[in-house]
Amino acid sequence: MFAWVFHRISGVLLIFLLSLQLLTGFYQSSLSNSETVKALAGLHDHAILVNLLAFLIIFHALYGLRTILMDLGVRRERLLFWIATTLGVVLFIGFLAAFAMVNA
Repeated sequence: MFAWVFHRISGVLLIFLLSLQLLTGFYQSSLSNSETVKALAGLHDHAILVNLLAFLIIFHALYGLRTILMDLGVRRERLLFWIATTLGVVLFIGFLAAFAMVNA
């Protein structure tokens, strides 16, 4: 049940966050010196937003794959949940390590 609810909520959040990333990306190339433009451009590389976006993409994709496998007839729902969750944690820790190395 948790995976189903998380998958729906993360989908909505991803639509919002990806739209925000696209919008703030446009502000990064702006030649304006306005404080508003600078603040919006700064959101594009904000560490918390980037990490949240990566977290949501990883788990949304893995729980989506879990849902597809269940639709195809795999009946090991609990095992699929733990595999997706464990793989998601490993991938996200790998992302955090790479993100920390690049931004150090």
